Amino acid sequence: MKLKFISKIDYLLLLCIVFLTSIGIAFIYSSGFNSDGVNVSREYIKQIIWLGIGLVLLIAVSAFDYRQLNKYSLHFYVAMIAMLLYTRFFGRLVNGARSWIGIGDFGIQPSELTKIAFILFLSKYLAGSQNEDPTKRFLKSLVILGIPMGVILLQPDLGTATVFLPTFLFMCFMANIPVRYLLIVFFTGMTTVVLTVLPVWETEILRKSVPAIHILTNFKLRMLVFVALFGITVIGVIGFILFRKKYYYWITYAFGILTTSILGSVAAGKVMKPYQIARLIVFIDPYSDPKGAGWNIIQSKTAIGAGGLLGRGFLQGSQSHRRFLPQQSTDFIFSIFSEEMGFIGGVAMYAAFLCILLRILYVIKQTTNNYSCYIASGILGMFFYHFIVNVGMVMGIMPITGIPLPFMSYGGSALITNMIAIGLIMSINSRRLDFSSAI
Repeated sequence: MKLKFISKIDYLLLLCIVFLTSIGIAFIYSSGFNSDGVNVSREYIKQIIWLGIGLVLLIAVSAFDYRQLNKYSLHFYVAMIAMLLYTRFFGRLVNGARSWIGIGDFGIQPSELTKIAFILFLSKYLAGSQNEDPTKRFLKSLVILGIPMGVILLQPDLGTATVFLPTFLFMCFMANIPVRYLLIVFFTGMTTVVLTVLPVWETEILRKSVPAIHILTNFKLRMLVFVALFGITVIGVIGFILFRKKYYYWITYAFGILTTSILGSVAAGKVMKPYQIARLIVFIDPYSDPKGAGWNIIQSKTAIGAGGLLGRGFLQGSQSHRRFLPQQSTDFIFSIFSEEMGFIGGVAMYAAFLCILLRILYVIKQTTNNYSCYIASGILGMFFYHFIVNVGMVMGIMPITGIPLPFMSYGGSALITNMIAIGLIMSINSRRLDFSSAI
């Protein structure tokens, strides 16, 4: 039995994970040195401990039949929502967000583990609702998304909350939810972000008044616009019900997005901190606030550029050792890696991540049931988003949202979540030809 399990381990995937976590620990260690060559941090020791726990969980989850999780997914989902609510009111305040619970130096971030609970429960629902009306199926899926995402936004933890959106879109796309419905989520999210940051962009970057943007800064005008858009949406709904004309449907579609986005921007303005909104706009012009919100991007790009082709060498990075990079062991670990290992090192890291994503795609293609397909799709969306946003963030082509780089950034909760996710992929892969079902 033991030999059978060992033979089913995806060694290529495991090799990529070991490679990324190893270089992650190495550069967390490097980030702890100051300009005098003294190591002032012990984060790398904690990360080694978390890695050991993560590897045990990876092996345990991969050995476990993932199909057995189907019956417990609702309980896991509800438990994590309860933990999120507890954290919102009684959690530890870190970097402006009440998203941690723990005792002393030991702490966990429930929002990270909630990603797994969300993927498992949404997969259960999507797999069991194949014959439902597509609209009802989409709306129920949206509720499953909205509950954890809303609570996480209240902490407020914008970065972690945004991860749920691409995860949701990947899973629903594979579940044959109509694309027009998924575009509602995408365009509503994008429009809400734009409407939220425009007032800050006007004052901080443009530095002159724009009459059209004044609507977004005046609460009464914004509510008036909301009422007008809502009225048009209602007319569209009534017209489509009575006359069944397509143009009424598209009126409802377009104005419904605008109505929801206006309301969402009001809520975001109340919940999000000013520094979080500023992070969303400085990537347009980091030099608009070079010593404030733009500092991180400027220093990160400087570090990456300083690495050149071959890098400065391990433990030779000046940007990190002089403490020019904030959150350098977490959000900006790629900047340290690039400065010390250069372009060649970056290519090797990209190749490892590409291999992981391709292996997950292979599992999706080879799996024999919908439940496992949706789980793998959600994990693919989660990893893809984390990688694209983090690398884009440190290169200045994405806004800073506090998204860690999987397997490399310092953080026990994120590492444990990622290890469990890989364990699920391995469990699915090792049972892809097993047609017996526990679902």
